[in-house]
Amino acid sequence: MNLFAKICGATAVALSLLSSAASADTVSEIRERGKLRIPAILNEVPYFNKDPRTGEWTGFVIDMAGDIAKTLDVELEVVESSWSNAILDVQSGKVDMAFAVTATPVRALSVSFSDPTYYNSFVLISADETLEGKSWNELNDPQYTFAVDLGSAQDLMAQQYLPKANILRFKTRDEAIVAVTTGKAQGLINTMLNGLVISKKAANVGSVKVPTPVLSTPSVIAVNYGADETFKSFVSAWAEYNRRIGNNQTWILKSLEPFGISLTDMPPGFGFGG
Repeated sequence: MNLFAKICGATAVALSLLSSAASADTVSEIRERGKLRIPAILNEVPYFNKDPRTGEWTGFVIDMAGDIAKTLDVELEVVESSWSNAILDVQSGKVDMAFAVTATPVRALSVSFSDPTYYNSFVLISADETLEGKSWNELNDPQYTFAVDLGSAQDLMAQQYLPKANILRFKTRDEAIVAVTTGKAQGLINTMLNGLVISKKAANVGSVKVPTPVLSTPSVIAVNYGADETFKSFVSAWAEYNRRIGNNQTWILKSLEPFGISLTDMPPGFGFGG
């Protein structure tokens, strides 16, 4: 009986080691495939943009992912997706990683997160100058009506910090913008990155205002839980290194240049490095 138990124990250990070896080299799998796969979303500048004539993808996420692919000595493969499906793409193994993800406890049940690639702040885009310099607490008042895109990180933020204000929720960001430009809402709640682009593309929506205290959220890379620890450590090290030395901010600013946005357009003291 003891001998049988020992044999079973040794077999279990051997199978465990074989299983670990089979799944413990994500980098090798990617290199053997020759491609690093990421999801991308159409018309989501400055994150992603696809040229309809050439099919070429650009945007700061493409630059970031391209740098990781170069480090791994593989090509970058872009898989067309959506914000709502990107996490599912990672979870199912359809892609290797997803960028520009807001880390939430619920999402952490599905995928693993890297260290932050950059920090984004929640802002108010409005033409109402009386809202300049207001705190989130002051804006949390029934006299104010704001627009958000349903189910977004800014929607969750509004639920937490602006429960007394009137919040109009729309299926798309464009619908929320229209609500502001037509006077249905006094301002749009969004992130700094999107806010800067929105204020340039739709001048009548107003300017970016940063209520106090500044509410920042880390943007991370989502990785499949089945990936080995070496790969997860590599992705986090890449994110931390490039954020700290400023590469990630440089890529972001490069993607904002077509809109005439530079560091001088950032509110005082603000930077994507956190």
